[in-house]
Amino acid sequence: MKIKQLIFAGIAALFFSGSVMAADYTHSTPAVQGYDVVTYQTDKRPLRGNGNYVANHDGATYLFSNKENMETFEANPAKYAPAYNGYCAFGVSVGKKFIGDPEVWRVIDGKTYLNLDSGIQNDWLKDVPGRIKTANSKWGKIKNKNPASL
Repeated sequence: MKIKQLIFAGIAALFFSGSVMAADYTHSTPAVQGYDVVTYQTDKRPLRGNGNYVANHDGATYLFSNKENMETFEANPAKYAPAYNGYCAFGVSVGKKFIGDPEVWRVIDGKTYLNLDSGIQNDWLKDVPGRIKTANSKWGKIKNKNPASL
């Protein structure tokens, strides 16, 4: 019985250790849940990327549906990377970090914004300029924080 307890304690220690639990809370990775971020601005709807075309930017890994999109992103990542590292734009405007749904998006002034769901997006769409302004002011304060702590 003691051996089982020791094994369990060892596994629990590994699971709850700081190095295992440490995470980078600045990104939704893989970025945008694997969607090709270039397609938000070039296609009628976003497409899923794949492991054949991958680029890293600002600590996040982006997947692309083809080589051309990967190269387009690499030439200007600031244009195609989503606002707030893929977190919900409405959530950021209220000081929270919720994973943005890659199917609930808008491109505003050349920047892609994701939202948690369509209901939240409807609220966000009531005052897009105001929400973006508020989110931009809050993002610097919450960017590096654990979402659970907000």
